[in-house]
Amino acid sequence: MSGSGYDAVVDVDDEVSASGDLGHTDLQEDLEFHNSNFSETGARKGVPGGGGGGSSSSGLPLPATASSSSGGGGGGKRFLWTLSFYAQFFDVDTSSVLSRCWAALYPRANFLDVLEGNPDLYGPFWIATTVVLILFLGGTISDYLASAEGKTFAYDFKLLSGAAGLIYGYTFVVPVALYLALRYFGSESANLLECWALYGYGNLIWIPVALIAWSPIAILNWVFVGVGFGLSVAFLLRNLYPVLSATDRQTSKVLLILVLALHFGLAIAIKVLFFAHGSPAREADGSDGDANQNQGVSQMIF
Repeated sequence: MSGSGYDAVVDVDDEVSASGDLGHTDLQEDLEFHNSNFSETGARKGVPGGGGGGSSSSGLPLPATASSSSGGGGGGKRFLWTLSFYAQFFDVDTSSVLSRCWAALYPRANFLDVLEGNPDLYGPFWIATTVVLILFLGGTISDYLASAEGKTFAYDFKLLSGAAGLIYGYTFVVPVALYLALRYFGSESANLLECWALYGYGNLIWIPVALIAWSPIAILNWVFVGVGFGLSVAFLLRNLYPVLSATDRQTSKVLLILVLALHFGLAIAIKVLFFAHGSPAREADGSDGDANQNQGVSQMIF
């Protein structure tokens, strides 16, 4: 009789209960119905719908997965101009971030499976920020070591803005372009947050690479940049291939080549801009300096 608003009470005669014989009980005569007071008790104990503020009949709060719209006033909508809209993208604990970082460095399973349908922006943001700061510090130390003795050294804060533009732009703009391209070519499995998380955690390998940006050994710089490029691009392609293959064959090849080309461009930019020793850009500056110095010497002689 659930949902009818009545509860059933069975009265058993004293004679029958004393004898223990229930076989001769006439339920038709002894069955009585009474009006239920569920709504009243619900209102007193705080049952949802009874005005108790969203707690269960046992006095415990509702689970987090319960819909707030059914409680009559919570409102589950999030708008772009509210902090709650952006807070949901950072709703991740430390253990989850560490496990995702480990999965990015040592990929044994598809990274999208590791995300478990809950991609975050917390890890990508702080990984990108760490790479920016270390590239700036490494490039500054490298400039200091390469500067002439006795010459006043000045910090080049263009390295900081350049690192921020390069890393943040690649991490957050390229996934948007990739997502729009996938949606345009009919890939229903494309997800912007997953693309951001994939590129963000893929930058983790650049942290140890950036730590040796001050190294005066040119071949070591090239080796570390090459290793960083190889590991990060393998991570990207392994996890992007199922999404790229959702489009037609020719489109997936073109997108694959673009992903490779953009990532190769990132690696070259990191080497040229921040690894001063043995860098083509630094060598060009040095050659110009040597030419000016030789010209000054010749003017002094003649």
